[in-house]
Amino acid sequence: MITQFKEELPEGMSTPDFTRKPIALTIQEGKFGVFKAIVVGTPTPAVTWSRANAEIQFHPDVCLQKYDEASHEHTLEFPKVAPEDADTYKCFATNEYGRAVCTVVLNVISVGFSKTKELQKVQGEGEEKPMEPEEKVWEILLSAEKKDYEKICSDYGITDFRGMLKRLTEMKKEREEEIAEFVSHISTLKHIEVNDDDCATIELDMDLKDPSSKIFLYKNGVMVPFTKEDSEGMKHSLKQVGKKYIFTIKKLGTEDAGLYSVDVEGVNVFSTDFKVPEVDFAVKIQEVKAEEREDALFQCVLTAPMNEIKWFGKNTPLSNGDKHEITVSEDKLIHKLIVRDCLPLDAGIYAAVAGIKSCNAWLVVEADKDPASKGKKAARKTTMAGGGNDEDLLKIAKEQQERYQKEMEEKLEIAKKAQEEREAAEAVARAEAEAAKKAEAEAKAAAKAAAKEAAKAKRAAAAKAAAAAKRAKQNEAGGAGSAAGGAGGAAGSVGAGGAAGSVGAGGAAGSVGAGGAAGAAGAGAGGGAGGGAGGGADGSGAGAGGADGEGLGEDFDGEDFDEEDFDSFEDSDVDIEGEGGEGGRGRKRRGKGEKGGDGGGGGEGEDGGEREEGGEGGKRKKRERDGPLVPDTVIDPGVHFHAGLSDCKAIIGEAAELECKLSSEECEGIWYKDGEEVKSSEGITISKEGSFHRLKIHKVTEEFAGTYKFEADGRKTEATIAVEDPPRFDTEELEAFKTPVTVKKGHKATFKLSYIGREPIKVQWYLEGEELSDESTIKLEHSDGCTRLLLMKLQRKDSGEVKIKLKNEFGTVEALSQLIVLDKPTPPMGPLEIVEASSSAIDFKWRPPKDSGGCKIGNYILERQQVGRNTWKKIGPIGPEAKYRDLDVDHGRRYCYRIRVETEMGTSELMETEDIQAGTKAYPGPPSAPKVVTAFKDCINLTWSPPSNTGGTNILGYNLEKRKKGSNLWGQVNPPEEMIKGKGCAVKDVVEGMEYEFRVSAINNSGAGEFSTPSEFVFARDPKKPPGKVIDFKVTDSTYTTLSLSWTKPKDIEGVEDEAKGYFVEIRPAENTEWDRCNSNAITMNTYTVKGMKSMGMYWVRVVATNDGGEGEPQELDNYILAMPPPVRPRFTDAKIKSFMVVRAGNSARFNINFEASPWPEVTWLKDGVPVSKKVTISNAEGTSQLLIPSAERTDTGIYTIIVKNIVGQETISIEIRVTDEPKPPGPVEVDENVPGTVTVSWTASPDEKRDDRLHYMVMKRDSNKRTWNTVADRIFNNKFTACNIMPGREYQFRVYAKNDMGSSKPSESPKWLISTKKEKFKVTMPESKPCNLQSPPKFLVPLKMHSAPQGYECYMSCAVKGDPTPSVTWLRNNISLNTNTNYFISNTCGVCSLLILRVGPKDTGEYKIVAENSMGRAECSTKLTVRGKSLTQNICSFNMLHSILCAIYS
Repeated sequence: MITQFKEELPEGMSTPDFTRKPIALTIQEGKFGVFKAIVVGTPTPAVTWSRANAEIQFHPDVCLQKYDEASHEHTLEFPKVAPEDADTYKCFATNEYGRAVCTVVLNVISVGFSKTKELQKVQGEGEEKPMEPEEKVWEILLSAEKKDYEKICSDYGITDFRGMLKRLTEMKKEREEEIAEFVSHISTLKHIEVNDDDCATIELDMDLKDPSSKIFLYKNGVMVPFTKEDSEGMKHSLKQVGKKYIFTIKKLGTEDAGLYSVDVEGVNVFSTDFKVPEVDFAVKIQEVKAEEREDALFQCVLTAPMNEIKWFGKNTPLSNGDKHEITVSEDKLIHKLIVRDCLPLDAGIYAAVAGIKSCNAWLVVEADKDPASKGKKAARKTTMAGGGNDEDLLKIAKEQQERYQKEMEEKLEIAKKAQEEREAAEAVARAEAEAAKKAEAEAKAAAKAAAKEAAKAKRAAAAKAAAAAKRAKQNEAGGAGSAAGGAGGAAGSVGAGGAAGSVGAGGAAGSVGAGGAAGAAGAGAGGGAGGGAGGGADGSGAGAGGADGEGLGEDFDGEDFDEEDFDSFEDSDVDIEGEGGEGGRGRKRRGKGEKGGDGGGGGEGEDGGEREEGGEGGKRKKRERDGPLVPDTVIDPGVHFHAGLSDCKAIIGEAAELECKLSSEECEGIWYKDGEEVKSSEGITISKEGSFHRLKIHKVTEEFAGTYKFEADGRKTEATIAVEDPPRFDTEELEAFKTPVTVKKGHKATFKLSYIGREPIKVQWYLEGEELSDESTIKLEHSDGCTRLLLMKLQRKDSGEVKIKLKNEFGTVEALSQLIVLDKPTPPMGPLEIVEASSSAIDFKWRPPKDSGGCKIGNYILERQQVGRNTWKKIGPIGPEAKYRDLDVDHGRRYCYRIRVETEMGTSELMETEDIQAGTKAYPGPPSAPKVVTAFKDCINLTWSPPSNTGGTNILGYNLEKRKKGSNLWGQVNPPEEMIKGKGCAVKDVVEGMEYEFRVSAINNSGAGEFSTPSEFVFARDPKKPPGKVIDFKVTDSTYTTLSLSWTKPKDIEGVEDEAKGYFVEIRPAENTEWDRCNSNAITMNTYTVKGMKSMGMYWVRVVATNDGGEGEPQELDNYILAMPPPVRPRFTDAKIKSFMVVRAGNSARFNINFEASPWPEVTWLKDGVPVSKKVTISNAEGTSQLLIPSAERTDTGIYTIIVKNIVGQETISIEIRVTDEPKPPGPVEVDENVPGTVTVSWTASPDEKRDDRLHYMVMKRDSNKRTWNTVADRIFNNKFTACNIMPGREYQFRVYAKNDMGSSKPSESPKWLISTKKEKFKVTMPESKPCNLQSPPKFLVPLKMHSAPQGYECYMSCAVKGDPTPSVTWLRNNISLNTNTNYFISNTCGVCSLLILRVGPKDTGEYKIVAENSMGRAECSTKLTVRGKSLTQNICSFNMLHSILCAIYS
């Protein structure tokens, strides 16, 4: 669109315009996108860019605006397109005289799931979500798209992504095999969506192999009942439209959330997860009244934050665009919809849907009622309807946010309280368990003491007898035990060998043995320090055994305890734990008042702490779990993330920044990199501004790559910084590289540029878009961080754009320069334009050279030759302008010119002109026909255009002539001596009421030229008034694409409305506001047919009358018109329609009905009064409907009725279709004679009789006299028939056929029926027959023929002989038998005798005879064989000999 600021433009100035418009882009996320535009205009326009829904952020990483001076291209570049860049962009070109605007759309294809974006949407980070039931997760994954896998895994806590994909692939394969049994095709799976009518739908396209297959709907594994039709009583319903299945859930509530699955015959085909957020509308949208061309605003407030809600306009989902703008406040509570530039068509119901809650309101658009603006496009208004209550909304939103925070705090308090109650209950249970355990321990201690006393008494005698002998050994063991006890005392172990938890000498904590432990009395010579029950560091315990390693009884020795010694302990109730095992590291279980230690097994402390288990190899008593294995976690929603960290890609040497936002400004946090805390240093700055926490890296290097985590109040968020090193140029060198390189032809040019970036880097050079490689004139040199291009022996054609392209794994960079090769210019270009060729001067022009050689033109060098002479006169350099005026000419002479171009590179080749004659009379061509500007009763104003052919000289003036209508005489308007100087004239010599036409001729130095074509006739009268409105404007006929109109011309009211001379027809589609003119030129007829209309489109139509005074007021039809034929009641057009059809079972049944109706009717087929089944295919087209039963069955028999109905009426017709097959034959046939002369034939009914009410029988009869079958009865509907006229003595037989509409069955035959009669004997006398003798002597039927065969070829002789008995045949040559000669092939087949000679030679010449003999006689036949010429071998030998002789002669 071009807007001109000034009514008239100065000469040489122009408004901006686009010679190349930007092209719409649909591009994948992350790719490079660019819009290019070329604009022209004088002065040079300024170019700016804008977008519809946001401001353009010009940043090197986001968006760049550039201008290329070489190609004059204005570009808007997106280095890496992001989804938020999708919008409608406008390019503005503006100068002081106007502005041009071009609109272009950028569509972005999102790829996959963006984890960083999703993290920004999530409030609260770091909680590990509990895993949902495994079956539910896999059902969701099986029906999800690939781009959603990562999101689902994040939602449900799946960490093994590769394992998930592997298992999912296997499950999909299995699921596809299961589905293939019942479904032939499934597609278009739409997950559950909430509509504006408080319903949710699940859609899928599915082609069932068996239409009767059962479909089930499950919610969280529980079957949900549903109806097949839309019913108000049922919450769930299924609607089927063709192959599309739509499940609907009505009256949505929070209880409807869950996993929904669709099964076919028990096989799951689709699953979708329906989540219901806890949100409602605090403020609903209200009705908005807007004026036409005004903006309308709908706004609502939610009770809980939501990133986005769904907006609907007239049941259609809305999205951001030119027409609709959707915005969300920062707190995610206030949502707004702006409807731009409201028109009457925008009026309707608009709805907002948040979760399962919805609200709706009307948009009322008040049309402009000003009659002066009727039919005209109203001006765009900048006001907005529906706004004005922003403060109230903000107040409500603040209250909702406070309430939301309060609810979150209350939930936190409830969670904490529940946790405290749970801990108190656990403490009470633990105290009770400790008390019971203590009582049990006391009982065990008492039993243990009694057992010890018994053991002491048992061993006392043996101990006293051996005490003296073993005291020395006891001292040695004590020394070793002291050392071990010193090392293991801190761990609570005491023993001779440091054994952990063993029972025996030097016993351990919690065990019973000599040396003292766990409060038991004992003695051990090597008892170590620290023995006791409390294995903790606090040393609590009731053990015995001093630091000197002595036990309670010196009379006892650790080695006195053998296996028998343990019997008393095993029989007691004492628990022995950690038996056996050496010095292992104990597993630590924390308990109250306990500090674990390495080494020996710990016992229980006095404060109830848990004991440490014994070392490896020991037997451990099975322990029962008192509470849950993992304690319930308490989710603290107090401090959470409003925005988490986002993954970042940083370039080496540049800055990088990570930022997150907390819900509280007072909360502090800690930054981590790869698990290690990060603090501010020289290269890193950590800052906090309010609730924003930032980590900034000033200059990125490789070591800054890694995973960064921010943790605050137990919440955490993390992101990855990927350090990239793409190729880059030095800024100063790049600017120098961009400077164009200019060289002369044949010289060389060098381009050199340094770069940095991670290797390997691919370097490519291009010249005019073509990649360069090493050649004889091209050298490419690459070194570390530098590349060089050398171009040698350059030609002018090598000029162009030089581009270098660097690419590595991180990206691509390009740089452009220009190469200009200078050369001599090409010759000037013709044809020559002669401006003037008079007797005193020759003035002519030419075109500059096609290529100036890259230099500015300095001069044109001219030479002149007078035709007839041989010499050329040098006129000399004339300057850089391509024109010359030669004043040194003679009248009537002819001249020829040579023209060369001169630049700093040299002089071009010459261009020689054609001959130009000076002073030749060349008259101008005719001007354009005069055009009437205005006409009055005393003056007519005319204008015209000068002739295109001026005759080689300037136009001096014009002559104007006029002629009255009906006259043949032209009269000159201007005096003969006064020519008209201008290109127009006011003719005043006219008579009022007369009609005139005018013509004009141009005058140059040679004289007046030809007259122009006459103008149109014009009356000399004052201007007419525009006509009025047409009368009786109506529609005479219409179709789906055309509309026929008629009207009566408007009335002629003198002085007010003059007569109409023509008419314009205009239409306006209902959805548009501008009228379109159907005819470009006014029509004179009072009828018109509008073509090319859209079927069933809604149009407004009007007619405008026009005359010389202008256009009158338009006349519109009272109502809009639908593009459709006139209403016609449905009627069937077939002359004869069958009412009955028979179809063989298994075949297809097809029935066509032709009808006419307008508008397009609704066609319904019924079978026996109910809708036809799904197996019947109904095809409707314009004016016809077809019923098709692909494979008919007997159950398809019935009366089919078609109902054709529209707004005018309806028509019906019925047809009976009978599906049957050839009947099966009747059962056995019996014949009985009840009355003499008659026979009763009866049979068993055919099996098809019950299924076919039109089945009947036919009986046929045959007697022994006629021997042919005759029909005696047909159309018998019972199983019996009586045949009359049965003659005695004849044998009868009957056949019974079952018949229906398809034909007859196979017959069932009766037994033969005979009434015997007595007859006399019949004798036959046979005549005697004479014997016939067929014997005969041999006789030749076909004799031998004469044969003459060429030598070397085969010869075949044959003859035919007869005789009875069969004669024997003998072949002879020259009376010598040949029957035994193997050189001849002799055969005798049925009397045909033959002889074959394969290669005839001279020896075969002679007489051949064949002799046939039998007992009846003898016959002979002979022939002769002659052999001609030489053999083929002899001919070849002769040829070879001749060839050898000739070769010898010529050699």
